[in-house]
Amino acid sequence: MITKSDVAKLLDTVLSIPGMSETVKIDLKISRKNVLLLSYFIEQGLLLEKDDSSLMGIVSEESLTDLKNISEECLQKASLVELNQKLQTLSQAFK
Repeated sequence: MITKSDVAKLLDTVLSIPGMSETVKIDLKISRKNVLLLSYFIEQGLLLEKDDSSLMGIVSEESLTDLKNISEECLQKASLVELNQKLQTLSQAFK
């Protein structure tokens, strides 16, 4: 049986493959709805507790910052920054 530790080691190995740090240009056309959802899922993933027993434990701070920047860039390009902020304010009001 494969453990979380084994999966984390495998993921770490894959992320360490030469060329994985190279930037790539992706021409992506998605709806504004999906931009909001993508941004939401990235933010929720970044809120996960980072411990060694989870896959998030092996992700570098630089990679997490890059993901946050990607989320923000997508929102900016879709002109959804203000709407996203208002939705976050509403969702926090229900917590």
